[in-house]
Amino acid sequence: MTRVPRGYIARRRRTKMHSFASNFRGAHLRLNRMITQQVKRAFVSSHRDRGRQKRDFHRLWITRINAATRVYKVFDSYSKLIHNLYKKKLILNGKMLAQVAVSNPNNL
Repeated sequence: MTRVPRGYIARRRRTKMHSFASNFRGAHLRLNRMITQQVKRAFVSSHRDRGRQKRDFHRLWITRINAATRVYKVFDSYSKLIHNLYKKKLILNGKMLAQVAVSNPNNL
């Protein structure tokens, strides 16, 4: 039986997966089945951890603002500070408030 030259679609798919796995090591870089498994796993982890990163940074900002409000006796807690800012219609970004709390806490 003669050899049948196959199309380019499967090779193109494997090359694409290989480009995603270019920084992996060992079999995770060389074997096609292992590459697809590890790339899928990496995509799942990155998708999950994007949400987790947002959550962690939000917690960090709240902690920084809360610490600054308690140390400099602005309010008793973070929630009272945010409540009073909301009553005065000063809607501020939590990231910016945390930056002010760390760099220049006297202006909080």
